[in-house]
Amino acid sequence: MTKDAGAQPDAAANAPEKRKLRSERWFGPADLRSFGHRSRAMQMGYDPEDWTGKPVIAILNTWSDINPCHMHFRQRAEDVKRGILEAGGFPLELPAISLSENFMKPTTMLYRNMLAMEAEELLRAYPVDGAVLMGGCDKTTPGLLLGATSMDIPAIYVPAGPMLRGNWHGKTLGSGADSWKYWDELRAGKITQEDWQGVEAGIARSAGTCMTMGTASTMTAIAEAIGLSLPGASSIPAVDSNHIRMAKSSGRRIVEMVWEDLKPSKIQTKTAFFNAIAVAMAMGCSTNAIIHVIAMARRAGVEIGLDDFDRASRTVPVIANVRPTGQTYLMEDFYYAGGIAALMNRISDFLTLTCLTVTGKTVGENIGKAEVYNDDVIRPLDKPMFTGKDGGALTVLRGNLAPDGCVMKPACCDPKFHKHSGPALVFDDYPSLKKAVEDETLDVTPDHVLVLRNAGPLGGPGMPEWGMLPIPKKLIKQGVRDMLRLSDARMSGTSYGACVLHVAPESYIGGPLALLKTGDIISVDVEQRSISMDVPEDELERRRAAWVPPKPRYERGYGWMAAHHMRQANEGCDFDFLQTDFGTPVPEPVIY
Repeated sequence: MTKDAGAQPDAAANAPEKRKLRSERWFGPADLRSFGHRSRAMQMGYDPEDWTGKPVIAILNTWSDINPCHMHFRQRAEDVKRGILEAGGFPLELPAISLSENFMKPTTMLYRNMLAMEAEELLRAYPVDGAVLMGGCDKTTPGLLLGATSMDIPAIYVPAGPMLRGNWHGKTLGSGADSWKYWDELRAGKITQEDWQGVEAGIARSAGTCMTMGTASTMTAIAEAIGLSLPGASSIPAVDSNHIRMAKSSGRRIVEMVWEDLKPSKIQTKTAFFNAIAVAMAMGCSTNAIIHVIAMARRAGVEIGLDDFDRASRTVPVIANVRPTGQTYLMEDFYYAGGIAALMNRISDFLTLTCLTVTGKTVGENIGKAEVYNDDVIRPLDKPMFTGKDGGALTVLRGNLAPDGCVMKPACCDPKFHKHSGPALVFDDYPSLKKAVEDETLDVTPDHVLVLRNAGPLGGPGMPEWGMLPIPKKLIKQGVRDMLRLSDARMSGTSYGACVLHVAPESYIGGPLALLKTGDIISVDVEQRSISMDVPEDELERRRAAWVPPKPRYERGYGWMAAHHMRQANEGCDFDFLQTDFGTPVPEPVIY
């Protein structure tokens, strides 16, 4: 029967028209192939009502039995599912490779791009409309975000959260930083083996990532600063009940994002990445942030380079008093003090507040009411931990030893090393270095520059976190706890000391570091942003002519692929064929 011309339309007719879902390509058509998709879904116990007209949400879960940072993710995935179901979505959990920083060798950095490839292809190949990305352990944040960026469907990031602070004999222990500290004390004979075992048992007490401002907390905070996580998500301790609620809220929000078609490409603008860099500087971030953010930005079609970090470090003060850059506190304290949202509010003059975020609101709207509850943990701008005049959080150095740049963390070392010259003590591999530093007859002084090469992206392989080179035992027993160290490797974000890292181009491919010899004078000047080796150019040419390339690390498999396609540190270590400007965009998969 035809409706009266004057009749009021019903509520459904008034509702906004929902866009067509990507998953309908699999489930919607009345053909044999879609029959197969529907019948197999029903084989798993689902009904057509579970997916019909509903966003299908992939939960990329990087849980595994050997990743302590993510050991709570089994339950958190269920919390995310609750949120998705509450919002009218259809959740599907898809396991992804778990990059466990503690156990994976030679380094998780070698496999970051593998996770990125897996994330991208999982989201492309399956009938999903949006994604919840579950990570936190160092390389999982950039790996998942790289893949989601390349696929570019609505995605939200759920960070694992930091673990609780460590404890031993009434002393607060911080991941990594106190490992190095007490290891040196053991080597110096200042603590006993029993003490060392006590530190070992007390330093990691719960699920979650390192509770210092290491790479894990740096990268989850960067994800939030870009706008890819809910406000405050990155600071919540893993075992706090607020973390459960955040996971559920992320599940609810991703369903709304699908209907809004709010994709990473709408969030990851150049100003969003500048916001992230400013936040990283204010946190006293891990040096690894540079590599990952450059890769993430370039995947998003945004050109970010080393100079953008150095420029920010000159202006944005370090206001987070969180170890190892800070002196006192850990991430649990940082959360209680207000977390990333409060820090962002405090540095709002350095941010673009109009950037869009996963909430559908701007950065300014998200952080406008955030407060700092402890001014010693998150310092006022007029009482920072460090300023650009001190070298800032990170400093980029260039010179004849690193023409494409290298990185130093001035806030984490004795200021006397901000300008230093000394003779090089060069090692070509880590085993040789490790053996030599235990030799108490080693010809070394506190003025020497300890050098490890062949540890870069291709030489490591995968650029392992070997850059915090151990202080020679001879010097440890003399009370020395820092010296200038140089490498094309990375170092853990939980590390500290006068370490110059990411030397580019790396020695393994014939960069100038390959030409350095023991006894050559190395000079570093943080104020001038310079690094050099005092060797005449004609002598360098003779050495270059005599240099013999090392043997390939891999002759097959994933390692071979990485060796042929991984870019240098200053370019983000992405694979060349994964970058946005490599070839035409990948189309949607055909379904016949």
